[in-house]
Amino acid sequence: MDFMTSIDIGASALKAERTHLNVISMNLANAKTTRTVGGGPYRRKEAIFKETEVDSPFSKAMNSALDQEVKGVRVESIQNDRRPLKQVYEPGHPDADEEGYVSYPDINVVEEMTNMLQAMRAYEANVSTITTSKNMFTKALEIGR
Repeated sequence: MDFMTSIDIGASALKAERTHLNVISMNLANAKTTRTVGGGPYRRKEAIFKETEVDSPFSKAMNSALDQEVKGVRVESIQNDRRPLKQVYEPGHPDADEEGYVSYPDINVVEEMTNMLQAMRAYEANVSTITTSKNMFTKALEIGR
């Protein structure tokens, strides 16, 4: 694996974690949303990650067998969570049903904050990986002088 491949892998992870953080932020911002444009309460969303190739077809043909196993990451999809909605008794709420219950999204703020910390740590780890690769490349150039 060359230096640029390691940077490409880290960059793919940075992009995926940025999307993950955006999804988490969207969940936190809509934790109490009872009415959306599509109708009904907001549904919690999840980012689904999947491995992906980091090389172009030409460079892939030129790599050794070990390098062909190296993968990056991408966000495959953003899916609605299947958790049931929370029913809260609020008879005066404009979105209450006939019995006085309002449907709220099942978003646990503590869980979302934990997910946010995990995504931030993964983002920081990938920035560190890219920085280390860059430093190794710089050192290799200095040795070659």
